[in-house]
Amino acid sequence: MRKRTPNLSKENNVAPTYDEEQSFGEDATEEEVKNGEATMVTRLVYDEVDPSEG
Repeated sequence: MRKRTPNLSKENNVAPTYDEEQSFGEDATEEEVKNGEATMVTRLVYDEVDPSEG
């Protein structure tokens, strides 16, 4: 198996947002997926409908 080398580009690599509505940021393009430049993300959400008291 060949060792993968990281893509060390000069551009900023920052998550686009952490807004609840858009917490996944942007979808990877087909080219990014093909080149291995995409990350699989699993989102876990704590959804408490009726919060318990104390």
